[in-house]
Amino acid sequence: MTVPEVRPVAAVPARRGLVVFLSVLAGFVLTVVWSAEFVDKVIGENTTSALLGHEAKGSPISGALAGMAFAFASGLGGTFTACNIAALGAAAPVMGQRSSFGSRLRGTVRPLLWLALGAAAVSAAYGVVVALAGTRMPQYSTATQTAGLSPRGVQAMIVFGVIGLVLVYLGLAALGLVPDPLRNSPNARMVMMGALVGGFLIGRPYGLYRQLFRDVADEGNVLYGAGAFVLQSLGNIAVFALVFVLLTMAGGRRLAGWLAARPGRASLVTGALLIAAGVFTVLYWDVRLLARRDLIWYPVAPWA
Repeated sequence: MTVPEVRPVAAVPARRGLVVFLSVLAGFVLTVVWSAEFVDKVIGENTTSALLGHEAKGSPISGALAGMAFAFASGLGGTFTACNIAALGAAAPVMGQRSSFGSRLRGTVRPLLWLALGAAAVSAAYGVVVALAGTRMPQYSTATQTAGLSPRGVQAMIVFGVIGLVLVYLGLAALGLVPDPLRNSPNARMVMMGALVGGFLIGRPYGLYRQLFRDVADEGNVLYGAGAFVLQSLGNIAVFALVFVLLTMAGGRRLAGWLAARPGRASLVTGALLIAAGVFTVLYWDVRLLARRDLIWYPVAPWA
């Protein structure tokens, strides 16, 4: 069984326009209220430290096995960081499976495996690059940036800007507003979503990830680099994957019925999630980042 094909929604233009508007608004509001301090440190660092059994930040990584454990734990801890929020866009293609328990399970797990394959391929390749040239790359730097843009910041802006635009395009394609090159290839769609998740590592400024990055770069071992980065990416999607499976098993029949009740409803949900995730990614990493460097003004909630 393959994941159900996401066809463009058969809806009047005004309805699709409203979905786009509300999705863009949701992505914007999320950037305003998002607190990196809370998700990176309170959730991310504390979760990683609890999983490892010791303080994660600043602790030396002693050996490849310890590095692998650190990679997966920090990936899990970084599930809800701003780098990883775009992974929510992967939820839509695995919704609305068939009614039987077995078919729902297969129909949920199989696309998640394709998602993991895409993430592993990109993260493994980048791990090799880091092992070979990481000490000369912007992410290796530990310098604190207080004003202006650092090379590390520019790299993050480019990478997440591209990822965000791809997500927006896929969302518009799901709504039938632009051509969808993956319309007849649901597995390829999931591989691409996974590749975007793997691509987070290319621009990721998350502190614990950069700690792993420096260890891989210092070691210079391509096998260690590829393995550690794959585990980091798989840790990023592990919680989402578990939630998707549990939701599908618990309420898959009702969800499938709700999505099938109206033609195009599944595509509307898919498009909305992808556009919201993409807009958040672009605005957070390419606009709000400039505001954090005092280069422009951007509205930010007091707690953020």
